[in-house]
Amino acid sequence: MPEHLKVTRDGAVAVLTIDRSEKRNALTAGMWAALPGVLAGLAEDPAVRVLVVTGAGPTFCAGADIGDLLGGPDSADPMAQLRRDNLAAQAALRDFPRPTIAMVRGHCIGGGVELATCCDLRFTDPTGVFGVTPARVGIVFTPTSVRQLVQLVGPATARYLLYSGELLDAEAALRTGLVDRLLPAGDLAGEVRRFAEVLASRSALSQRAAKEVVAALAAGRDDDAVEELAARWYRETAASGELAEGVAAFTERRPPRFPWSP
Repeated sequence: MPEHLKVTRDGAVAVLTIDRSEKRNALTAGMWAALPGVLAGLAEDPAVRVLVVTGAGPTFCAGADIGDLLGGPDSADPMAQLRRDNLAAQAALRDFPRPTIAMVRGHCIGGGVELATCCDLRFTDPTGVFGVTPARVGIVFTPTSVRQLVQLVGPATARYLLYSGELLDAEAALRTGLVDRLLPAGDLAGEVRRFAEVLASRSALSQRAAKEVVAALAAGRDDDAVEELAARWYRETAASGELAEGVAAFTERRPPRFPWSP
């Protein structure tokens, strides 16, 4: 396992922890580069049904390690390699084939927001503090990162955050759509675990279909392409027995034993 990235498993739930608490979990260039491989290994494990991403200690992630921002070999664009690795990490998390939850305590800044917005869902508690801070250090956020942000909070709030670098507290993050759940102090880990187990009990086929259709719609794919994507999943739910098992379990008032796996 790469340094400062920790993976634990509890049943069907895997937890990826950014574990560099002495630096508020700031991500080094090496950590960005290592994330796609870590996520690929988890994606290949059929026992993993849900992924939780979090930070060690009281902070989620303070962003990219500022010491790496000027470390590239090209003086005209010293962030070129870091930007490539950052985008690859974002893509690997965004395209992870099972549901993902960002569990955010404390500061979630810059690259931390990039990671959180690439997860399907974001849960926080009253300690959560969120900031998109390129204007504080003269960085240009990539279009990929801006698109993820705009899809959650809309253009107006995205401009506010990108222009100012101002921080949002947990209530403001909930109100703007940056997070999905704001939980009472002390309840975050327990509720994330409970909800992850709920997700793990549902149809993996339905979840995969929903994830792909939502992504296709968000990407602006044409209606015919999205309809064909959904139709393929409709056929699979019948062919795999997933739908039959779901109906049988509902009728018999028992937990379903869904047969489909990727």
